[in-house]
Amino acid sequence: MDFLLFILKSIVLGIVEGISEFLPISSTGHLIIFQNLLHFESSNPHYVEMYTYVIQLGAIMAVVLLYWKKIKDTVVNFFPGKAGYEKSGLKFWLMIALACVPGAVLGILFDDLADKYLFNYVTVAITLFLGAIWMIYAENRFRNNNLTKQKLSVTPRQALIIGAFQCLAIIPGMSRSASTIIGGWVSGLSTVVAAEFSFFLAIPVMFGMSFLKIAKLGGFSTLTGTEISALITGFIVSFVVAVAVISKFISYLKKKPMKGFAYYRMIFAVVVIAAGLLKLF
Repeated sequence: MDFLLFILKSIVLGIVEGISEFLPISSTGHLIIFQNLLHFESSNPHYVEMYTYVIQLGAIMAVVLLYWKKIKDTVVNFFPGKAGYEKSGLKFWLMIALACVPGAVLGILFDDLADKYLFNYVTVAITLFLGAIWMIYAENRFRNNNLTKQKLSVTPRQALIIGAFQCLAIIPGMSRSASTIIGGWVSGLSTVVAAEFSFFLAIPVMFGMSFLKIAKLGGFSTLTGTEISALITGFIVSFVVAVAVISKFISYLKKKPMKGFAYYRMIFAVVVIAAGLLKLF
């Protein structure tokens, strides 16, 4: 019974992760809240943290599957050919690498402090609410719906701006997706291009963070069979759900503003505070 309950909780968390990873609503913030609500815990003090990063990696694999043709093309055409440097895989991945730099530096300096002091429901609720206000302002100020057909081409300046905005995602509740899309708006990209660049940027970022966290927490050698089963279940569920969500999200962005997600964040933040006051965590 305990095994089945633990797996059921993992399924729920996998669904939450798959839905929230690429939407501008903060997957980390949602996982913190739902892990507390479900009392998802283990005798291993580091298990829940490891679980969070593993199932996030499952969602990232959905990008690899859905954008495999684009990824393959950047590898096949990695070196500049007749099409030139601008259309080469080298340029594409250099921009991704450049966008990773600010977050990598900030992560090295402040990751442990963020884990210790910010991973709680109060921080998540406040950040969700304030981030929502910022999203509405940024969309009104910077979004340009006339550029939705713009190709996925990013300059070094734009990559660095997006990378700098991504640093805000170290605060749970801010949302890496929201931060990078806003960074794309500020740098002059269309919403769809900013979102797709955010998807590709997530591949090295989340792979790197996941493997570093897993190694830091001692790997899988100390896990029980139940814990490993829950990891595998959460990974698969988050992958499957994310596959369904990504294409729907892009279709949504082509037609509608992101304000709806901002309003959801505000409502969810209020619900989280109310749940905390009622001692549901």
